Amino acid sequence: MRLPSEPDVPPQINIVPMIDVIFAILTFFILSSLYLTSSQGLPVNLPKAATAQAQSSTRITITIDPQGQIALNRQAIPLDALEVGVRNLIPSGQESIVVLNADENVRHGQVVQVMDSLRRVPGARLAIATQRP
Repeated sequence: MRLPSEPDVPPQINIVPMIDVIFAILTFFILSSLYLTSSQGLPVNLPKAATAQAQSSTRITITIDPQGQIALNRQAIPLDALEVGVRNLIPSGQESIVVLNADENVRHGQVVQVMDSLRRVPGARLAIATQRP
């Protein structure tokens, strides 16, 4: 007499450890990418704004230091040449975010002059850098 054989249990793949490993690797890459970002602005005291929002990374940064000196991507530039300098950095037919880092002690009129110069550049989207309070 033969005993009835037990039904074969189909092989199973347990994916829980694989998911844990994938999330650990994802966390590593997210945290390591935060330390790879570089600031392209000069050191200034940014004004504070409670409604500030983070923008995607950009290649074009304009800084106005407390003495009123203007810098385009950390290179000093006069106001007259700013429009041409930004126009040369933006690829034709594309849009780029131009971040304006103006010290809180800079005259309002000078910031408006820089903003007016940037508005004449096609494809330039202006963002003003601030700090959260």
